[in-house]
Parts: sequence; C-alpha cells; structure tokens
Amino acid sequence: MKALFWSAVINGIVAVPLIVVVILLASRNSVTGVLVATKPVVVLGWITAGVMAIAAARMFVPI
Repeated sequence: MKALFWSAVINGIVAVPLIVVVILLASRNSVTGVLVATKPVVVLGWITAGVMAIAAARMFVPI
C-alpha cells in the first residue's frame, strides 16, 4: 500500500511539467503542422497545469 501511495504522489508531481511540455508542443505550428491546438484548448491546458501545480504544492504545506 505504501508503494501505491508514493507512486500517486510522484505521478502528481511529475504530471505538472509534462502537461506544460504537451501544451507548448501542441501550440507550435512547426511541431503539429495544421493540427495546432485551438486557443480554448490551450487555455484549458494552462488552467489544468495551474490547478495541478497548486495541488502538488499543497501536498507539502501543512494545513
């Protein structure tokens, strides 16, 4: 059970920079060609990255 808990914690921390990289790559025309992410998709991605970053930071701050 400890391994399952710590793998979830690590996944939550690692997810933030990976989401940022995916957003940056999906919004570049040179990478995706004509299938560039639309503005609402990019905004939703940044909101998701922000919420995940706040959640990851809150894991280390005692309530």
